[in-house]
Amino acid sequence: MTVLVDGAGGFIGGHLARALLKRGDAVRCADIKPLGEWKQVHRKAVNIDGTDLAVRDNARAAAVGCDVIYHLAAEAGGMGYISTHKADCTLNILADAQMIRAACEGTARIFLASSACVYPLSLQQAADAPDLAEDMAYPPEPEEAYGWEKLSAERMYLAFAEDYGVPVRIGRIQSAYGPDGVYKGGREKAPTAICRKVAEAKLAGAKEIEVWGDGTAIRTFTYVSDVVAGILAITASDYGGPLNIGADETASIEQLVTMVEDIAGYPVARYRNDAGPVGVPGRRGCDTTLVREKAGWKAQVSLRKGLELTYKWVEDQVAAGR
Repeated sequence: MTVLVDGAGGFIGGHLARALLKRGDAVRCADIKPLGEWKQVHRKAVNIDGTDLAVRDNARAAAVGCDVIYHLAAEAGGMGYISTHKADCTLNILADAQMIRAACEGTARIFLASSACVYPLSLQQAADAPDLAEDMAYPPEPEEAYGWEKLSAERMYLAFAEDYGVPVRIGRIQSAYGPDGVYKGGREKAPTAICRKVAEAKLAGAKEIEVWGDGTAIRTFTYVSDVVAGILAITASDYGGPLNIGADETASIEQLVTMVEDIAGYPVARYRNDAGPVGVPGRRGCDTTLVREKAGWKAQVSLRKGLELTYKWVEDQVAAGR
């Protein structure tokens, strides 16, 4: 099988390409970044760097002859990024449009990487907020810019499925983290950001780290190998609607810090920065009933185990000055 992973220079894309190569697929990797900036480079893949998939000819060239397209390419990051780069996030729709058009012109099945940010903000405001199920996305009230764009892309892809018969699969990814993820520079998400802060404090002998907000915000953090397994399971399934890709376990930011300092063997005090963007306070849980039923997928890696693997990688990067 010949497959395309676009956004392959990114965190999830690099891990996905590795898994596809391991199972024996002929893998084509594409990304707008030069090869030297990719998180992972797989020499057994055909690597196309510096290609802007918002340009129709580039999308066509990348996708031609592929049986499956995994569309991950997007401007994305944690709250520190998406809350300050709203216009850039909305422009993701350009590549979304060209990749579904490319799939429509061929015979490829296409997977769209969506996000938990599509869910209504009003359902994520309290500690006892409900677990988010796929049918709760409407009436719409998603995260500003990034969430709206993802929800719009879902509607676009479903319209192409209805009008042109394109085999579309959609996964709403919940806070992916793990080794080879962004851990500094502004795009990092909470798990890798906290791992970095604790590692820096440990190596420098500092006694305090900065934490945005009061630490009570709740999230579902999903380890990258589970995200990849979810993408593969959803893409292979017969179900064309959106499906959640998220762990059953949740944690507050304070619980995350406590777990990381325990893993590091280095306790730290918290400096609370209330001016830092924290996102919704109560994204309490991810309902995985439908994805278990339709795709047979369930997350396997506990938060503790995932953080152990992530912290070791991040500490190595910090120690090496990378």
